[in-house]
Amino acid sequence: MPRIGLLECDHVDDRFRSIGGDYFDMFERLLPGVDLVRYDVIGGSFPSSVDECDGWVATGSRHSVYDELDWIVRLRALVADLHVARSPYVGVCFGHQLLAHSTGGRTDAAGFWGVGAHELDSGERLLYLHQDQVMALPDDAKVLASADHCPNAVITVGESMLGIQAHPEFPAEYVEALLHAREERIGHDVVEAALASLDAPRHEDVAAGWMLRTLQG
Repeated sequence: MPRIGLLECDHVDDRFRSIGGDYFDMFERLLPGVDLVRYDVIGGSFPSSVDECDGWVATGSRHSVYDELDWIVRLRALVADLHVARSPYVGVCFGHQLLAHSTGGRTDAAGFWGVGAHELDSGERLLYLHQDQVMALPDDAKVLASADHCPNAVITVGESMLGIQAHPEFPAEYVEALLHAREERIGHDVVEAALASLDAPRHEDVAAGWMLRTLQG
């Protein structure tokens, strides 16, 4: 069973933990068949080397990858080292943006919220909740799929690293709760449209398959 380090870039607020648990719980359900090891990087807990685990997953976060917080600066350096080492890596939302931003690309604010369920041009429908996007790709990146609001929605960097802007780990109920909690920031009409999209069929299992294939080499 591969040992996969979960780089926790945030935690679920206590008031929402009853829905799906913390990020670790969500990714543990999404990725069966791996030994998931917690690294609370937002709290300062980092691996001592890039080969401490067989692969790595970086979670979402309420922060931006271009913020100059100590833990984010350190995490960008770690992902750059993983890139050089050709280590298996999957980044989700913040982790996806982190992958591009740490390996020669650029992430920035999109100027709008990407929320609710959106369909990729490859046919999969996944949940989103983000303001930032990958704006420029690293030299060795490829776009695997785009969404209507997000051209660089699924990318690879090199041969061992995958980025997914969506949140395949999130239960729809958790997205619904966040949309209600952030309605004033996001805007009523955008939230209403996002809530209406949550009942459509989705393909988290397909995204989990992409992730597992990357992590298992």
